[in-house]
Amino acid sequence: MTSPNHTTVTEFILLGLTDDPVLEKILCGVFLVIYLVTLAGNVCMIVLIRTNSHLQTPMYFFLSHLSLVDICYSSNTTPNMLHNFLSGQKTISYAGCFTQCLVFIALVITEFYILASMALDRYVAICSPLHYSTRMSKNICFSLVTVSYTCGYLNGLSQTLLTFHLSFCGSLEINHFYCADPPLLLLACSDTSVKKMAMLVVAGLTLSSSLFIIVLSYLFIIAAILRIRSAEGRSKAFSTCGSHLTTVTLFYGTLFCMYLRSPSEKSVEESKVFAVFYTFLSPMLNPLIYSLRNKDVIHAMKQIIQENLFYKTAL
Repeated sequence: MTSPNHTTVTEFILLGLTDDPVLEKILCGVFLVIYLVTLAGNVCMIVLIRTNSHLQTPMYFFLSHLSLVDICYSSNTTPNMLHNFLSGQKTISYAGCFTQCLVFIALVITEFYILASMALDRYVAICSPLHYSTRMSKNICFSLVTVSYTCGYLNGLSQTLLTFHLSFCGSLEINHFYCADPPLLLLACSDTSVKKMAMLVVAGLTLSSSLFIIVLSYLFIIAAILRIRSAEGRSKAFSTCGSHLTTVTLFYGTLFCMYLRSPSEKSVEESKVFAVFYTFLSPMLNPLIYSLRNKDVIHAMKQIIQENLFYKTAL
């Protein structure tokens, strides 16, 4: 007997974080606030970087793209989850699930390489300051960002096509709050060995290659900083890297826990907890981390506030 073809599936059911109606309403309010803060923080960061002449540097160029990815990243899952909370319906169409899975994987991998590009930028700025303007020119920065987006999209598309080439039958309940690869594989009634291998290879390569660039960059950075004689100089150099290291730790730590394990009922259940961190909290915290720890951003924000107050007073 042949198993039902996957093309006959029209929708999936997202089980979400809980089946308690009261807790769902509370979570809806919490995640709505987080989403609005995420949008406001990242949009403000992009506007600030694009409009302030003092922030027209490679570091802030990459940061503006990190904020853009975080906006898209959060918007890929949050609105649908909030709708499910409010409507009580937990279904998502086959096409919607495909799109959500594709966008999610593409953006995750894009963020890997943008964070790696930011590490390279810090390496050149600290270890080779005299050649910074030539080695991190506009063309090079644009090329690094383009490669990041291209790698993200191509990997996302290939992984999603492999997933949705599988046949799904029986229960179509996804034990997650968005269409993620690991819980989807548990619903497949065809052989998933190729997809599992591809998922582990891509996750392993993208994680390890981007993390290798970051770790290697910071080894050279630390060596260069330790050669600085003045304590003030060392402190200033370390402070320019602190925000980036915090973001890297938050993002990579949770994703390592989720994707470098073979899908199982237990691992999928645990992954929902980790997913909350990198899907909701990381995009919200990134602009706060970079603004609160960065004197240039704080100065630019004060400048805009003062200009607006002066404009209103003049009116």
